[in-house]
Amino acid sequence: MINLAARDVLHGWGKFLFTGIGLGLLIGTTLTMAGVFRGMVDDGQVLIDNSGADLWVVQQGTLGPYAEPSSLRDDTWRSIAGMPGVADTGNAAYLTIQLAHAGKESRVMIVGMDADRPGRPGAPPYLIAGRPIQQHHYEAIADERAGLRVGERVKIRRHDYTVVGLTRRMVSSSGDPMIFVPLKDAQEIQFLKDNDALINERARTAANPAFNRPGVPGLLEAAQASATQARSVNAVLVRLEPGANPDSVAGEIRRWKRLTAYTKAQMEDILIAKLIATSSKQIGMFLVILAIVTAAIIAFIIYTMTMAKVREIAVLKLIGARNRTIAAMIMQQAIALGLIGFLVGRVAAGLWGPAFPKYVLLLPGDAIAGFGVVMAISGLASLFAIRAALAIDPAEAIGG
Repeated sequence: MINLAARDVLHGWGKFLFTGIGLGLLIGTTLTMAGVFRGMVDDGQVLIDNSGADLWVVQQGTLGPYAEPSSLRDDTWRSIAGMPGVADTGNAAYLTIQLAHAGKESRVMIVGMDADRPGRPGAPPYLIAGRPIQQHHYEAIADERAGLRVGERVKIRRHDYTVVGLTRRMVSSSGDPMIFVPLKDAQEIQFLKDNDALINERARTAANPAFNRPGVPGLLEAAQASATQARSVNAVLVRLEPGANPDSVAGEIRRWKRLTAYTKAQMEDILIAKLIATSSKQIGMFLVILAIVTAAIIAFIIYTMTMAKVREIAVLKLIGARNRTIAAMIMQQAIALGLIGFLVGRVAAGLWGPAFPKYVLLLPGDAIAGFGVVMAISGLASLFAIRAALAIDPAEAIGG
């Protein structure tokens, strides 16, 4: 029995191959979107893991420090450090800014860490180049995706910082590369106003008689308030002693310190289940739409190819071919098209994934699941062509 699917592919291999490549680009887009979602989850996970913390202590009633603003006095760590089960603590300040350097602008997260207490939670756990921060001011460690090099100087707000080290996969929950600076510098970057703002505020205060009335805060009080803000941090990161129960220690902090403390599991829930919930739903809807479009394209292509062989199918019926044989031939062609499309799509996703500004994580498990979905879609899409083929009258072989 002549295999119509193989014959059609061999005689029209160019058309079939280019059709598979076009389908593969669509499948590659689908795999990339799944990789973007996995990358978002991984960004949140590495942010938690690389912090070196078991607990995050933040302002009471907030989801800080990553999902919501939080403000604590920078000496809060002292009272927490003496609590049972606490091995180490570290202050942390976070600020996302637009960084201009070498004629380019990029979004980065500034992280203030305890430079005078190396190894504390909040510092980068490893370096791929350079050395740790050793000075109390104007040194920085940057993630490699920030595009900086060791020894390079970069201007952050009012001061220039020397990049002394590079790290890898130290990113915010949004995928922005981190730049680590001493805590006091981060506090100044985050809370203190620049020179022009201070001059404008001084002129405004002098020109407004309302500020000179008794009982109304003046420039001195405003400066004192600014200094108080400059002594703030966004969170205290806590590392626990081996065997300590995170929930118990967090409960004691909430009870006695009137602060909010999150365990690693709770922080994962905040970052992954809450912070990227909307984005994950959007990506999920997009994947569903792409799956429907893929099914429609395969169905249309196979249907068109089948209808182009009406006379050949009629001849097969006339010489006694079973409906099962004809259906198998059409399904083989659909599966072959899906297989070519998947292989092209997986290669394409691997090639263009690193060029995306967002981290694209292509997991083997997702590729296996995607292969199964593509094969299932190909098989189901062929049913329309099979139904049309089985309705062909054998008399078509004689007519026309």
